[in-house]
Formats: sequence, C-alpha cells, structure tokens
Amino acid sequence: MRDKIGFHNKEFKNVLDEYNYNLNTGDIVAGTIFNKEANGFMVDIGTGIAGYLPEEEIILEQNESIRNVKFHLINQTREFFILAKNQKSQQLLLSVKRLDYIRGWKRIKQLEEEDIIVEADVYKVNKGGILIKLEGLIGFIPQSHLIRANINMAYKSIKCQLLLANEKKNQLVLSHKRALLSIKSQKLKIGQIVYGEIAEIKDYGIFIAIDKMHALLHISEIGDKHIKNIYNAFHIGQKIKVKIIHMDMKQGRISVSTRQMINRHQQL
Repeated sequence: MRDKIGFHNKEFKNVLDEYNYNLNTGDIVAGTIFNKEANGFMVDIGTGIAGYLPEEEIILEQNESIRNVKFHLINQTREFFILAKNQKSQQLLLSVKRLDYIRGWKRIKQLEEEDIIVEADVYKVNKGGILIKLEGLIGFIPQSHLIRANINMAYKSIKCQLLLANEKKNQLVLSHKRALLSIKSQKLKIGQIVYGEIAEIKDYGIFIAIDKMHALLHISEIGDKHIKNIYNAFHIGQKIKVKIIHMDMKQGRISVSTRQMINRHQQL
C-alpha cells in the first residue's frame, strides 16, 4: 500500500518537474501522511522535501484528542492547503483546517444564494443563543431568532436559514424563526383571522403563540382605547383571536392586530 501511494506522489513530482511548476502559498496539494512528529505530522507531497502538518492545523471533532486521531492519520492520503514556505529549508507548512474552512465558506455562499432551509447540528447552548455547526463552520442563532422554547443539548439539530454570512469577519448568523415562518407561510397569510394563546406579556405588547410561531400584538394594535395596564388586561395562557397584518420573511416575524378586526366589523 505504501509503495502504491509513493508511486502516485512520484508521478505528481514528475508533473511538477515537467511543467517547471513551483508550489506556492495558497496552493492546494495532494499528499500522504507518513510519520508522527512531536507536534505534528510529516506529509509526502512528492517534492523531495516532506511537508509539515502542525497538530493545530488538523480539525478535531468535539472531545477528540490528537492521541486518538494520530493512529488513523498515518498513511491517509488527502488534499492540503499550503500555509507557508520556509525559504531556507524549502519545506512547506500544510493545513487541513484552512482548506476545510475555505470549502465550508464556499458551500455557505451557495446556501445563501439559494436561500434554503438547512438542518444544522447543535454545538453549544448559552444565554445569548445557540452555537451550531454548518458545513464544518461554527454559526450562531441569537436568542431573538429562536422560537421561545427550551432549546438545549438534547436537540441534535435545528432548522434554520441564513441571516448573515461574512467570510472576511468570519460571521455566520442564522435564524430558527425565519426557517419556521418559511415552512408555515403555506398556512399563514396576511389578512387571515387566527386563534392563538398568549405566551408572554411586555410593556409594548403581547406575544401570541400561533401554530408554534410567536406573533407580536403591539399595544397600538390592541384597540382604539388606551390601555392603562396591559398586565391587568391580559394573562398568560389566554386564548385570543387576531388578524395577521404583517409577515417579515427575512427576520421571521409576524405582527397581528385586534384593533383592525374591530374596525372591520364596525365598517360592516
């Protein structure tokens, strides 16, 4: 097996020599990992001088250690990204992490253009929201873009859509609300009268659960009369009939009204 791999790498070297091509920083090269060093791996890339793959340039899965992966890395053939070149020794510094990062962002850009719903793996949950893994990259779903539910590590994955994808700043922000609203948009329409249940009361209005989505009934859309104390006027769990007046498909938000229902009946 080793001879066969070596033969392919020698062929690669012959091609480089024939076309007088020098490998440079930013190139992608094929190679075979053949030896473990103190802090990295030696890689046969067919150039006469072995490339060097540092441990920190290998992508490790969560809770995986370099001790566990070093055994199955030996004799593995794959592509590497050239990070740098030592001018004195001519040895190339290689990376797996950088190559996967570049390819991951390329796929993210395709998802952004297609604007589709994706199923992302839940990576970590904190007070600010959820960290997810998508195409090998870490993304973030803010708390404001989650349906108000107890999302925890018991959830293996979550449906979401892209909000922001900035490769230069390494920012990947997604929305769970937006994905669900896209799914529910076949059932929920602007102007539709629906029943919901009050899930949360704020000074500025009420959040109403409608088919697992949370819609905002702003205080200005409750009625024509001024409400002195919204907390006394409504209670959690109360059933309420509302009219859908706006659906923000980009942000995953629904606005409803009871005032417009009253005015409509008065006109009739």
